[in-house]
Amino acid sequence: MQLIREWFRRHFDNPQVIGLAVVLLAGLAAIVFFGNMLAPVLASLVLAYLLEGIVRILERWHVPRLAAVTLVFVLFFTGLLLVFFALIPVLVRQITQLVDELPKILSTSQELLMQLPQQYPQLFSEQQIADLIFVIRREALDWGQTLLTQFSFQSVVVVITLLVYLVLLPFLVFFFLKDKEMLMNWVTRYLPRDRGLLVTVWRDVDAQIGNYVRGKFLEILIVWFVTYITFSLLGLSFAMLLSLMVGLSVIIPYIGAAVVTIPIGLIAYFQFGFGAEFAWVMIAYAIIQALDGNVLVPIMFSEVVNLHPVAIIVAILFFGGIWGFWGIFFAIPLATVIQAVLKAWPTAPPPAVEVQRDPLESTDEGRLPPA
Repeated sequence: MQLIREWFRRHFDNPQVIGLAVVLLAGLAAIVFFGNMLAPVLASLVLAYLLEGIVRILERWHVPRLAAVTLVFVLFFTGLLLVFFALIPVLVRQITQLVDELPKILSTSQELLMQLPQQYPQLFSEQQIADLIFVIRREALDWGQTLLTQFSFQSVVVVITLLVYLVLLPFLVFFFLKDKEMLMNWVTRYLPRDRGLLVTVWRDVDAQIGNYVRGKFLEILIVWFVTYITFSLLGLSFAMLLSLMVGLSVIIPYIGAAVVTIPIGLIAYFQFGFGAEFAWVMIAYAIIQALDGNVLVPIMFSEVVNLHPVAIIVAILFFGGIWGFWGIFFAIPLATVIQAVLKAWPTAPPPAVEVQRDPLESTDEGRLPPA
């Protein structure tokens, strides 16, 4: 109990620490218990936070804030309309074509599998390959029926959700940008008075997360555009769908690129076979990944995120398991928040240890008076 009391006094014997802990717990509880209901609000906050950097740049050029907000909002709304009415139909069409090509892909895969016992009789038998083909067919049929059932039941809900987001997101983003100072003053009134530590953590987090989110969004666009141009020039089918997957794969460092390689390799193989075209596609994809990891990321994220790769992977697994896709997307910013809190968390010095003297050691009180 003495150790526990000393630890608690060392870490929590400060009103600023208590205020920071209360704010963090309240924010976590709000996200966990009300995250689904407030999803449009949270998404609007993220987008407003993303666009705030552009507004600040325009303000540095002596553009009035209202005019800067209006210009940025018009560009944002135009991009949103392009996504919903230009990009989504193309993706839906390519996904439909891919589903139509699945029987051909499965039959080609079956022919390749049937050749394995002839090429490697010491490793594979015909019965093993037949059992494997049966399992693949059964799983593909079950997956297709499940997908069809879920789509038929959830398509109406998905459409309604997209319409709600299409209406609410621009509305909320505009007012978050326009009335930023008023909203910040309102929130500040309910924060603890001793919030020096909270302000320190927020400045550190704001500098890192703001640059990270804006840089990651720009990285997605660059990788997506370059990959789409490359795949289109090489004549690869489903270029828009695959390039979008490559662009989104940069959200998950070290893992996304490896996962996206599988569908790219399979589609390139079933379209070109093992030939020069297949080799060019894979070489081009490898060059894009190498340039992204060794040129683009160091330029855009230098001194932004100072996390060990193990910490990044643990954060992706932890927050992705809790919040799914959004947990994966915000895994690195959340890990950065934790790092900033731990860095700024004050600790009291350890209690002084009383040194006990040896009873046999001579002291002034224990000396014999002079003769």
